[in-house]
Amino acid sequence: MSDLPRKAVTRTAKLAALPLGIAGRATWGFGKRIVGESAELVGRELQQRTAEQLFKVLGELKGGAMKFGQALSVFESALPEEVAGPYRAALTKLQEAAPPMPTRTVHGVLEERLGEGWQELFSEFEDKPSAAASIGQVHQAVWHDGREVAVKVQYPGAGEALLSDLNQLSRFSRLLGPLIPGMDIKPLIAELKDRVSEELDYGLEAQAQQAHAEEFTDDPDVLVPHVVHQSEQVLITEWIDGIPLSEIISDGTPEQRDRAGQLLARFLFSGPARTGLLHADPHPGNFRLLPGGPDGEDDWRLGVLDFGTVDRLPGGLPVTIGESLRMTLDGEAEAVYELLCAEGFVKETIELDPDAVMDYLLPIIEPAQVEEFTFTRGWMRSQAARVADPRSPAYQLGKQLNLPPSYLLIHRVTLSTIGVLCQLGATVRLREELEEWLPGFVPEDPADGGEAVAEA
Repeated sequence: MSDLPRKAVTRTAKLAALPLGIAGRATWGFGKRIVGESAELVGRELQQRTAEQLFKVLGELKGGAMKFGQALSVFESALPEEVAGPYRAALTKLQEAAPPMPTRTVHGVLEERLGEGWQELFSEFEDKPSAAASIGQVHQAVWHDGREVAVKVQYPGAGEALLSDLNQLSRFSRLLGPLIPGMDIKPLIAELKDRVSEELDYGLEAQAQQAHAEEFTDDPDVLVPHVVHQSEQVLITEWIDGIPLSEIISDGTPEQRDRAGQLLARFLFSGPARTGLLHADPHPGNFRLLPGGPDGEDDWRLGVLDFGTVDRLPGGLPVTIGESLRMTLDGEAEAVYELLCAEGFVKETIELDPDAVMDYLLPIIEPAQVEEFTFTRGWMRSQAARVADPRSPAYQLGKQLNLPPSYLLIHRVTLSTIGVLCQLGATVRLREELEEWLPGFVPEDPADGGEAVAEA
């Protein structure tokens, strides 16, 4: 591939091929069945061809198309296995790789942003990218002071391509429904569009990453690489080695899966409390499992990458989340309902049964009801089926609830993280993390001057 395809007409045609291709392959499959081939075999081949085209188109276009694919990949746990199987490898591949940008283009960006003598800033520079993502690719290098670094170079025209893709995907979002059955695609695309300008701004990303790196310096569980240098379209950070979470998902040991899951949950809830920022792109390609945790080289730490999308939460996660979760667990239906009404989750024009709301919420928060919980694809699928089946009471009630704008990104990040935990099949002490980090989850003790204390 010579360069990031930037012509709108070219990108639109490629994206339009996705739903049209699905329809064409369905017709082909029908024809195969007429001539006597097994419906199961035809269906499997049909899904495999769809998955291959999905990766080919989204991976080649990068930009918003690939960002959309990465966002979809964390939700595959919710799909029935016969649907998820053929897509899983193609979607997971989007998390780590895409066709690379030509070397001459990379050098051109570096020369423009770092100066004509940019090579002198590095002792070594690897022209072959180590990773390629939606708006940029990463090269391994050695900084002039001897530090191993990751050099992130933004694709020329990435901003234009990102917006163009998401606009086009939004136009035929209904046709894309078969990619993730039961999922409302349009709000996901709208939320991705809202974050475009932030993700393109490497200055904002550098600030967010450095804030995390400083806060988690010497942390025994989480490692965030420090920022070494930043300029427009180029971000240079410390390099970290480790096992990508996608490899742990496919081939990890039970111990690695559980440790990765625990640390992922810990980072989700501790990050906002410690930095006032929520890492908002929790797909497996942004995490590494590194040796050298609290118990030595045989233990593991979580390496966290890519802070291009964050939610700014100066006071940490909203106390309403912790309070409503605690009251739901305590069975306080009326109090939960009043809180949801006050926060705008229930519109003034709608009246719901508090006990029905409780019945809707309890299965979702099942992982917080017990000391430890094993997240599985089967559990995720049962939750998705419960809230996506138009015949179920949960579906009808869910359609009446409202998600205030300030909670949109928090909601997506939480769901995405749970999706990754289910892909890991991890056993996690989630309640422990909630008690430690989630404001409002542990009730305040008036006798202690208002300090929150964990219940025995």
